[in-house]
Amino acid sequence: MTGYVGPIGTETLKNDYCRRVLFTGKHTQLVVMCLQPGEEIGKEMHPNVDQFFRVEQGEARFVLGENEEHLVRDGDAVVVPAGTYHNVLNTSKTIPLKLYTIYSPPNHLDGTVHKTKSEAEEAEHHP
Repeated sequence: MTGYVGPIGTETLKNDYCRRVLFTGKHTQLVVMCLQPGEEIGKEMHPNVDQFFRVEQGEARFVLGENEEHLVRDGDAVVVPAGTYHNVLNTSKTIPLKLYTIYSPPNHLDGTVHKTKSEAEEAEHHP
């Protein structure tokens, strides 16, 4: 396929993996994500990558920089500019957080699948 065409909302909702790359282009990458109740991405910063998030299911706390926080829900979007420390925390104790993200430029190897948060963390430390 030349690009990505598909029901991104449905793909996001049916995804139970921590991270699954759906498409990687020269300048952008589409990834679906699922954080289990109480799970978080962990504080990170991409020096040269802008990132767009859209929440399809659940509620999350986005932390940007040192002290900016936003509570987001189904249908909300967040843009994180390159060079900004950020974290995404699933605030629910019972509902998985389902979201997709667009990296520009790509941030992961094409075809990456991390089934669990611990698998994703391991890959980040040993690429």
